[in-house]
Amino acid sequence: MDIVITYVNGLDPVWQADYEKYTNQPVLEKRFRDWGTLRYLFRGIAENMPFIRKVHLVVSHESQVPEWIDRNEVHIVLHKDIIPAEFLPTFNCNPIEMHLHRIEGLDEEYLYFNDDVFPMKPCKATEFFKGGKCFLGMSHHIFACDMFKKICRNSDHMARRALGLKERCLFLRPQHTCTPMFKSECGEVYSKMPAEIAKTAAARVRNGENLNQYLFLDYMYLKGRLVNKRLSKKHFSVGIVSGEKLHRFITNPSHKLVCINDVQLSEERYTELRKALLDAFEERFPQKSKYEQ
Repeated sequence: MDIVITYVNGLDPVWQADYEKYTNQPVLEKRFRDWGTLRYLFRGIAENMPFIRKVHLVVSHESQVPEWIDRNEVHIVLHKDIIPAEFLPTFNCNPIEMHLHRIEGLDEEYLYFNDDVFPMKPCKATEFFKGGKCFLGMSHHIFACDMFKKICRNSDHMARRALGLKERCLFLRPQHTCTPMFKSECGEVYSKMPAEIAKTAAARVRNGENLNQYLFLDYMYLKGRLVNKRLSKKHFSVGIVSGEKLHRFITNPSHKLVCINDVQLSEERYTELRKALLDAFEERFPQKSKYEQ
């Protein structure tokens, strides 16, 4: 199986100029801030997921690719390689995620990682895929009380429509971690709902009318190809966790995967937590991986 990672370096002046030109908004710091932890995601993959065939790093521009990446080991994918030109540039994660299956040479089975999810302990391929099925925790919700939940509901409803099923009041919310995907299933939904997906792709920034990658997960779940089984994952929000607690977990993890979610922080707290994170990750993963020059 392959891994696909999406990455944004909000400090890149090329990216910043495009963002401000096409959105008429200042860069939203917390959504695009670079914590400097990407190399530890690669080190975690190398150490804990030896079954991975290829890693694909998806970025908007060549200027987004970190200098330390070994391009002989990492396939660099630009947005223009997978997203139709009329929808670019985009600063909306939803259309980016919904075009990942179009990566050239992508394996039928792949895991999608945000750059804030890290493999911390040894994983097995069969924890993600087995017997033509994939595994991910799914929960049901009834209230779409914020933009993200509305997008989840939209995606559930659209998956049901693609399969000729009636919409329900309850909608699905997949576990927030790395997500297993079947390339062929994603392509099948994509071909069934071109107008609906194009509407999301045309939105340069997120809004409550969007679909997201959960369209594919819901579709696979409703077809019986995704089994409701939670992955071993811990979640931290930097808004409420201490540097000491992050250090304890990273250096002695209790779960196989961790998501360290960014939120709005003062510059002082960001600097403090960034140092704590980098120190802990360097202690946990001190050796360069094959993905680094």
